[in-house]
Amino acid sequence: MGARTGKEYIDGIKKRKTEVWIHGEKVEDVTTHPAFKNVVESVAGLYDLQHEKPEKMLYTSPTSGKKVGLSFIAPKTKEDLFKRREMHTEWATFSGGMMGRSPDYLNTSIMAFGTASQFFAQEGGGSDQFAKNAAKYYEYARENDISLTHTLIHPQVNRSMLTQSEQKDPFLSARITRKTQDGIVVNGCRLLATLGGITDELVVFPSTINRTPGTIDDPFAFAFAIPNNTPGLKFLSRESFDYGKNKWDHPLGGRFDESDAIISFEDVLVPWERVFVCESTNICNRTYAETNAVIHMTHQVICKNVVKTEFILGVVISMMEAIGIDQFMHVKEKASEIMVILEVMRSHLYKSEHNAKIDQYGNMTPDFEPLNAARNWFPKMYQRMNEIIKILGASGLMALPTEADFSNTDVGPLVHRYTQGANMNGEEKVQLFRLAWDISISAFGNRQALYEYYFFGDPVRMSNAYYDGFDKKPYKDMVTNFLNKAKKEAGILS
Repeated sequence: MGARTGKEYIDGIKKRKTEVWIHGEKVEDVTTHPAFKNVVESVAGLYDLQHEKPEKMLYTSPTSGKKVGLSFIAPKTKEDLFKRREMHTEWATFSGGMMGRSPDYLNTSIMAFGTASQFFAQEGGGSDQFAKNAAKYYEYARENDISLTHTLIHPQVNRSMLTQSEQKDPFLSARITRKTQDGIVVNGCRLLATLGGITDELVVFPSTINRTPGTIDDPFAFAFAIPNNTPGLKFLSRESFDYGKNKWDHPLGGRFDESDAIISFEDVLVPWERVFVCESTNICNRTYAETNAVIHMTHQVICKNVVKTEFILGVVISMMEAIGIDQFMHVKEKASEIMVILEVMRSHLYKSEHNAKIDQYGNMTPDFEPLNAARNWFPKMYQRMNEIIKILGASGLMALPTEADFSNTDVGPLVHRYTQGANMNGEEKVQLFRLAWDISISAFGNRQALYEYYFFGDPVRMSNAYYDGFDKKPYKDMVTNFLNKAKKEAGILS
């Protein structure tokens, strides 16, 4: 097939008839349901963009010779990384960076798993078969432009328990309940599938940060990929933040509410050819790091976050000029904070690409150190950017008429008059401030803030993992050498 169009994506979702539940009702067609149709159209727009800008979005498949999505590329040179970054940037710009799980995110991980397929042959009952499965799935996803959601964390029940086996209900979290000649049977649930129910397939992998001690949780340790319409698979979606308003009133929530879903497995049969890991906490704990998937995924995320910071900076500067506060020192100081965040993020991305090296699987892999620093830092900085919008917007983020108010012949002239800005009319100013409101205050905006804060996991766990993995010796040696030199100069050390 090669790279899909938006229509082909929508047709595929419509035909699958995935079992999706929301607001207490079963969804008959996610492509037309009010909670999903707008974000489905937005994802379709991403697929159409591939064909509108093929020079930036596509490359030639090494097996079929067809044009396929550039996010699937196994980079062999730094130029390949630069091209992939441009592709990520185009897709992120489409939403102002407000789609955290655009399809390119998981495409990079599938590429990493597929090209590092031999990693999955180490143990877990399937040996070389699991390695072949990972390689074949990468090719299948690339050649058919499969859209993916994923789920990787256990339900939030009793976090004081270190393992799922210790939970009061050990069958609550998704686990292998039996193995058959045809595959593994899974029961229970997993969190938290973003874009859940509006993709082609579901990828189930271990957490990137939460490691399981010992082998007691082996029944909960697996990795596989299955179609969203697999029997027994249910997507239980949260309340929609697309409230059915027009896109003028809700410029972000009315387009890009990705949805998040609990995944329920009820005697779900996963065919052996779709299994990558089976009952191995050891392999699961090492998967993301040793396949370098976490590096390629983080590269996509930092590309997205650069665009998101650019977008927010543009909104803040526009707000400042709209109400004539752009000459006040304390206002410019706040805008400069975002400018500094942007330049730091760009620098991390630049260093990661220019220090890239070929890894053990033959892929040109970005330097993880700057990416790792950026992914630990940005979640905190996003909260600050969100706060700056609210501080500068002040009452203007609350006194927000709707598009219908401007169109009304009775109150429209009053609304125009009372909401005007320093250099723009009322309608233009309110449209800008509704965008700022949708970033910072609306349900959509608050979900963005929470989502960014926990994007890669608990920030405390993240920072501890960062500390533990950091090469501290050169800096300790620096201090030791300095003190020894001082002792020597004082005649204490010979």
